[in-house]
Amino acid sequence: MLNIKRQIGRLYSSAIFGQISLSGAWVAILAARGFSLAQIGFAETVFHLVSILFEIPSGVLADVFGRKKTLVISCLMRIAGDIVMICSNNFALVCISIGLHALNYNFSSGSGDALAYDSLKSVGQEQKFDRYASNQLVIYRVCEGLSTLTAGFALVIGYRLAYSTGVVMSIFQLVILAGLVEVRLEPVAKEFHVWKEIARCFRESFLFLKEARRAMLLMFTNSFVGALDILLLFFLQAKLPMAGIPNWALGIALLITQAGGIIGARIILYAKRFGYKTIFAVSTAVILSAILLEHSGLYVLMALGGFLSSMADDALQVRTNTKLQDMFPSEQRATLISIESFTFSVIMIVFSPLAGLFFSWW
Repeated sequence: MLNIKRQIGRLYSSAIFGQISLSGAWVAILAARGFSLAQIGFAETVFHLVSILFEIPSGVLADVFGRKKTLVISCLMRIAGDIVMICSNNFALVCISIGLHALNYNFSSGSGDALAYDSLKSVGQEQKFDRYASNQLVIYRVCEGLSTLTAGFALVIGYRLAYSTGVVMSIFQLVILAGLVEVRLEPVAKEFHVWKEIARCFRESFLFLKEARRAMLLMFTNSFVGALDILLLFFLQAKLPMAGIPNWALGIALLITQAGGIIGARIILYAKRFGYKTIFAVSTAVILSAILLEHSGLYVLMALGGFLSSMADDALQVRTNTKLQDMFPSEQRATLISIESFTFSVIMIVFSPLAGLFFSWW
């Protein structure tokens, strides 16, 4: 029988090593290298363009060949992206590195959650997935917070050493991933034809979404709110120094913004009596208010805006993830999660360059 504590523990550990590095404040690093906010916005567009092209195929490959394998591929893509960034001496190489990091995101986005849910379901504990989703968001925010806390140090030692830490962390992550157990709730067909299985997974996933319009609506609304939060936090890295925040306080301010996500991911576990529409309305209102604070020009209020935005976004994310996992069929779970990420990338590819120009002018 599957040792569920060990399995989930390895997924948590993999998430920690997969996210922690000295290059978390990549926007600040690129800005310090002399790239403009418009260029940074374009680099973010490259990230989401690659995601649009590979997000759904990566989810299909996870469902067909196994979630553990795609998590390993994800880790290798991060190593490649970090190495290219270390060697980059122009904007083109920066964009290539960003594209490889997008592949890192693509191959991990649906695989980890799908493997976790099916692992829990295989031992009759799928009701614990909301806590798993909450814990993963806490891990993400803590790692991002630690990475941004060291933003000043990263600028001092230079981007090459900063990105080298990512390579080292990824090697540890590969060791952890090797110990995961592949879980399939549906048996693999005896006559396995790769292209037929890929075509079947695509077909059945889109047929499901055609019928389950509520799932599509949840994906879109969650992606829209998440895009607002992500863009605010990305450009906050570059805007805080412009607002006059002392160098020693930059990392602390960025850490505070990540702490909001931790609180939001925890609070939502105790708000089960509130319906999804209520959570969505409150989260959206809070994030829009945070955007106004970000444009106050006062770095204390700007940091507060980032804190509130992270809190609202992660609260909504936990609630949405849990609702969607309960809807998704197991054999297409990673594919359908990838489709959610696809909708996020579609929104971001439109918003990112506009936001770059917007923040450059305002």
